[in-house]
Amino acid sequence: MFELLTPDEMTRADQQTIAAGTPGIELMERAGRAVAERVAKRCSPGSRVVVVCGPGNNGGDGFVAARLLRERSYIVRLILLGAREKLKGDAAKAARAWMGEVEAFSPEALADADVVIDALFGAGLARDLDGEAKAAVEAINASGKMTIAVDLPSGIDGTTGLVRGAAVRAAETVTFCRRKPAHLLLPGRLHCGEIYVADIGIKDATARAVGSQTFANEPPLWLAHFPVPRAEGHKYARGHAVVVSGPMHATGAARLAARAALRTGAGLVTVAAPRAAISVLGASLTAVMVREANGAKGLAKLLADERLNVVLLGPGQGVGKATKDAVAAAAKVRRVLVLDADALTSFAGSAAVLAKLLSATPAAVLTPHDGEFARLFSAQPAIVRAASKLERARAAAKLIGKVVLLKGPDTVVADPDGRAAIAAHAPPWLATAGTGDVLAGIVAGLLAQGMPAFEAACAAVWLHGEAGNEAGPGMISEDLEPALRVVLQRLIRKQLAGEKT
Repeated sequence: MFELLTPDEMTRADQQTIAAGTPGIELMERAGRAVAERVAKRCSPGSRVVVVCGPGNNGGDGFVAARLLRERSYIVRLILLGAREKLKGDAAKAARAWMGEVEAFSPEALADADVVIDALFGAGLARDLDGEAKAAVEAINASGKMTIAVDLPSGIDGTTGLVRGAAVRAAETVTFCRRKPAHLLLPGRLHCGEIYVADIGIKDATARAVGSQTFANEPPLWLAHFPVPRAEGHKYARGHAVVVSGPMHATGAARLAARAALRTGAGLVTVAAPRAAISVLGASLTAVMVREANGAKGLAKLLADERLNVVLLGPGQGVGKATKDAVAAAAKVRRVLVLDADALTSFAGSAAVLAKLLSATPAAVLTPHDGEFARLFSAQPAIVRAASKLERARAAAKLIGKVVLLKGPDTVVADPDGRAAIAAHAPPWLATAGTGDVLAGIVAGLLAQGMPAFEAACAAVWLHGEAGNEAGPGMISEDLEPALRVVLQRLIRKQLAGEKT
């Protein structure tokens, strides 16, 4: 499932399930069983398992896993951080069912382990680790043993993905019902290893009822809105995207974006360029048209044709008043906008001014990386310094009143209505010059075809990441467009096949 549950939302789902008649200890038994089964997938009976338990329900899951593994003939050693008699509720019940020895923590206890189960602290951790807890986490990491984390590696904040003092680095994480934001946000994701989501009996309807507004950016989130070409369609029905070019010496970014918009399915794409750049663009573009548009007035004149429904501004355009005026001209004629790169930096420290301009547009998507984001919102330090990338993107979208696509290895797309999606599948080799221009072009191509802004931005991020995976290591930005064709073929053919069945 693509919903992500924060720790508070997960607690509510637990509570509703218990209120509906499933005892809490039964949920804990199922969670512990899921952990034990993952251990059994990785090592055979007779292996040495050290279970490190904390003082809460995460530790209770560990007690259950320890008992079940011992019953399956694993050699189990259970370590508890804290006093057994201080355990409460379901964790205390799980501890009473464990008939083995309970040891105090010491790094030496890990020495002969084949696998370590980290059941110290789960997603609900709300403080920085210190003292014995921090020492235990550091000892687990220093041991070099294969570690399976329960719910979330201990020390990772379940909401923000941040490290709270120190955090376990796991080979695998077993979580329950749904993933949490920290499983996808960095640096949390880097600590999780392989993530396995176990069904412990919380119904899908219950998970949805808690009202999560955070999602994993995966096709089920946006596929219903994705534009699939129809037999009765034609290019004029698939929108006309305009990409605004920079001067003659800086046309590469616009070309990358324009080709990506066309490849993504826009019926027509035009590059609007100053007179001096026309010859350079005309010599290098074929299916993409080139039109002269000198400055804001020239762009406004071009956009008098209402069929030109989406405008991408920023890539290679230059920072300054001329770019700000071009954004204002496109906003004034109420076009759907994509603002990237120089179009964002031109409004450095003036996010409120940009928000006022964009209020006239039917839709807009802003696509900053972290540096551009910090410059744009420099007059809003509370936004720039928010605890997590998810919070920053949400706060920015609320202020601007439009969709914000905050790029990076854990790209977040946020809508002013509170929805947000986190991507986790993009390869590291996407971090190279020009790939952001391609992403902006994909967004523009989808918007031109009428896709809603939030869904278009999410789909663009996913397609971009998949194209990067398809292109493989060593890729450069020019490799993304042909790889995008392969990704689109798979996606659209799968959709069409589904419609026929």
